[in-house]
Amino acid sequence: MKAMLLDHDADISTAPLQLRELPVPEPGPREVRVKVHVCGICRTDLHVVEGELPTSTRPIIPGHQTVGVVDHIGEGVTTLKEGDRVGIAWLQQTCRTCEFCQSGRENLCEKATFSGYHVHGGFAEYALVSERFAYPIPAIFTDEEAAPLLCAGIIGYRTLRRSQIQPGQRLGLYGFGASAHITIQIARHWGCSVYVFSHRNEHQTLARELGAAWVGHSTDSPPEKLHSAIIFAPVGHLVPPALQALERGGTVALAGIHMSAIPALDYSRDLFQERTLQSVTANTRQDGLDFLQVAAQIPIRTHTKTFRLEEANLALQELKAGNINGAGVLHIN
Repeated sequence: MKAMLLDHDADISTAPLQLRELPVPEPGPREVRVKVHVCGICRTDLHVVEGELPTSTRPIIPGHQTVGVVDHIGEGVTTLKEGDRVGIAWLQQTCRTCEFCQSGRENLCEKATFSGYHVHGGFAEYALVSERFAYPIPAIFTDEEAAPLLCAGIIGYRTLRRSQIQPGQRLGLYGFGASAHITIQIARHWGCSVYVFSHRNEHQTLARELGAAWVGHSTDSPPEKLHSAIIFAPVGHLVPPALQALERGGTVALAGIHMSAIPALDYSRDLFQERTLQSVTANTRQDGLDFLQVAAQIPIRTHTKTFRLEEANLALQELKAGNINGAGVLHIN
């Protein structure tokens, strides 16, 4: 099979992903093999490639927003059959026995494995996944529309819930890339007024098209205090101004798996009056199932820019430069 393989971490400008011909993988017990149609690109892929996360498996095939059809079933699989259309997200497997797994917080499992990080992901013609973590894709979505939902969407949904936002309240979004352009659609569906902070004109335009009540730069102050805010940009210096923009009792949720250093916080200015700072770590299987149901009901409409598999380096370069309005998607075949 064709795959884009990462042998060693390097700046994406050096095009470290190499197109290789590799053996087609065989599914193990309770696994299925997916013939990949598309795979979304994500800032987490960029963090993996550039070594901003702790080094894991090398070489590795990145990719964790994979959509395709089941073409081979491993021993013991009971919930899927050949021909089923499924998605593969970031969380690939958990131990199922630790206190976190047992309490519905499997995203915190210390033995969790992740697609495109610990095990090969979807920048390839075929990928493997545990049947428990193969998500049925609602028929309302095309493959290309569905791919960004599997990380940008699921993580945006979890972060939205972690932000404690309630229907009809005011929500701030810092950064307006793939995840934010999905999250705003959920928030608007809940009747929230959304305030978007972005420095790129094309992202600001998309935010307005998707119903933002106000659009400004990250250094601007919103015209009203926010009940909640989400920081999608991996930029630590946004944390203090986001906290300062909150109403009393408000919450800032951090959506990224990696973030630059956060400046020292002033207790009275930034946190007092019961303001809260929350992080987000991956997602649970239930997050994915719940979100895909909500996404189909709305329905979410993703804005995508497509690339060929062999253009994965270019796609990630465009992502890093902020040149993708919405989400980037690799077409595998």
